Amino acid sequence: MEITENAVMLDPVRAIDSVARLSEVGVNFSLDDFGTGYSSLAQLKRLPVTQLKIDRSFISEMHTNASDATIVRSIIELGQNLGLRVVAEGVETSEHRSDLEAMGCDSAQGYYLSRPLPAGELTPWLTKQAVLPSTRLSRAAPA
Repeated sequence: MEITENAVMLDPVRAIDSVARLSEVGVNFSLDDFGTGYSSLAQLKRLPVTQLKIDRSFISEMHTNASDATIVRSIIELGQNLGLRVVAEGVETSEHRSDLEAMGCDSAQGYYLSRPLPAGELTPWLTKQAVLPSTRLSRAAPA
């Protein structure tokens, strides 16, 4: 499941408690839109998530804005140092994909990889990706 950074900050105590309870019964959480809200690193370390999702606003500008590129690289390193998978949202060009792969990002979502798919088209898409791994990061996911 996904929870946004802003949703956590509306009521951090309740959010952390709810996510922790669901995690105890096997539900995994991704912290969506990471970097766009006002959460602290103290909240991040208390929130039992398994994945960080870098907001698309940082990805879209990382080639023209050095600060965005630094933020993307830092989120990837932070997430991985905390033992979390890191997913980049909004990957729309081959340059985005190759730069994220070079930075060590685990996964990507975006139109470069695939438009959103109906459930019935997912299996054929996944089969095609297994044949053509150069079109994705090492562990890409459809948008």
